[in-house]
Amino acid sequence: MTEATKTINSIVIVGGGTSGWMTAAALANHAPLKHCKITLIESSKLGTIGVGEATIPTLRRFYQNLGLSDIDVLKATKGSCKLGIEFQGWAGENSRFIHPFGIYGQSTPTTPFHHYWLRAEQAGTHSDLTDYSLGVQMAKHNKFVTPKIKPQNQLEIFDWALHFDASLFAKLMFDYSTNKGVKHIDNTISNIENHPDGSISQLHFEDGSSIAADLFIDCSGFKALLIGENQAVEYENWSHWLLNDSAIAVQTSATSEPITRTLAIAKKGGWQWRIPLQHRVGNGYVYSSKYLSHEEAEKSLLASIDGDILQPPRKFSFTPGRRKSAWHNNCVAIGLSSGFLEPLESTSIALVETAIEKLLLTFTSNHYSTHNVAKFNDVNAQEYERVRDFIILHYKLNGRSDSPMWQYYRDMAIPASLEEKMLTFAKTGELKRLPWEMFGPDSWLAIYHGLNFLPENYQASADNMPLNYLNEHLTKMREMVSSQVNNAPTHSEFLEKHCGYQPIKQQEAVCS
Repeated sequence: MTEATKTINSIVIVGGGTSGWMTAAALANHAPLKHCKITLIESSKLGTIGVGEATIPTLRRFYQNLGLSDIDVLKATKGSCKLGIEFQGWAGENSRFIHPFGIYGQSTPTTPFHHYWLRAEQAGTHSDLTDYSLGVQMAKHNKFVTPKIKPQNQLEIFDWALHFDASLFAKLMFDYSTNKGVKHIDNTISNIENHPDGSISQLHFEDGSSIAADLFIDCSGFKALLIGENQAVEYENWSHWLLNDSAIAVQTSATSEPITRTLAIAKKGGWQWRIPLQHRVGNGYVYSSKYLSHEEAEKSLLASIDGDILQPPRKFSFTPGRRKSAWHNNCVAIGLSSGFLEPLESTSIALVETAIEKLLLTFTSNHYSTHNVAKFNDVNAQEYERVRDFIILHYKLNGRSDSPMWQYYRDMAIPASLEEKMLTFAKTGELKRLPWEMFGPDSWLAIYHGLNFLPENYQASADNMPLNYLNEHLTKMREMVSSQVNNAPTHSEFLEKHCGYQPIKQQEAVCS
């Protein structure tokens, strides 16, 4: 028997901001839905969180599918180029390392590069793993050039993302969506009416008007107006693993040229972010209210930032976790209404993008079935859990001793899925990748290495190469990476050439 399907002729998106307008843009550009009426509803009376200003490379694929180029988006959002994240103080008080968007060294068909490096390391011929990463080295020296379309070898491979003004990116998506025919309504929802089966029928507004649709997408943020308040879908709380539940954010004027990395600076009660744009800097402190008061967090943040404060600091609270079902009845949650972990690896916008991608894959026509809903929920749950594990890893391996919070993280029990991955790596050096993981093996390697968690053994195939021959190749690899960095333009030169950036007097921006 053929499974019954539901037809979509109209879609209503509740909530604007980055997640709402990204969803609208993608749906409006999706050929199977070209005859579908799409409406986005937001209220100008309500604000948005708007601190998602650091991204990962998935976003670039998203807007490229809309026909926008990297330069288009950099210009429109006053953005800068991001090669990775620099973690300061996570392995210990004065430590620092970079998680790059790229790979390490030259692997062979039988042996990943890090096993050769481990062999050389254990033999006493020391060289730092990061010397073999073009992404790390360009980030350290604040250089930038776009990756080669056809790299000649693995040492030329890296990826990149953007730092941008989230409100300007939302405006770009607004313009794109409305030009594609998306209807925009500025109104406040007063009541939600349901069908007898519990699915949403129509939305009623304060001015007495209403709107019906076949599918409703909840982009209403933490409020979760549709998926939470109306559909009563439970929320899975992960705060026993991820203690941070608060954040304070403030924007400051730029006092130096933008660097090619986000800074994540570990502090007593959490960590501080610094996101450099062309025209300003985004700053914030993510912390656990159990270990730090709002007053202490704000005082610490304001004492450690440069430049003029552009608006009063904004505070928000959150519960780390996810909806047990992101799609329930005819309601799909995308963005903060679906779940939130914390900004540590810039995954908030990435999870919006991947949720949209899964939705588009569902709609090969303007129909969907209960099987489609179940698959969407299963994949969404796995993806959130994989990201959760990756973020927990940073805390579990920390080397700080300045507060009970960091000690709690080291001692706490972790999810079985993460425990298995860590045990496998510790014993064999294998970087086991699970389905629907946002972060690949080299990202895990960056965190393991940066937090001093190295395996007991390396893959036996690494012994097939004579040690003197291996050391010669390692030396050549380091030289090739160094040469590429030396020949690359500075980040400011790249922005000046392609985006009309006006450089600020250069200050120290090189990672020592």
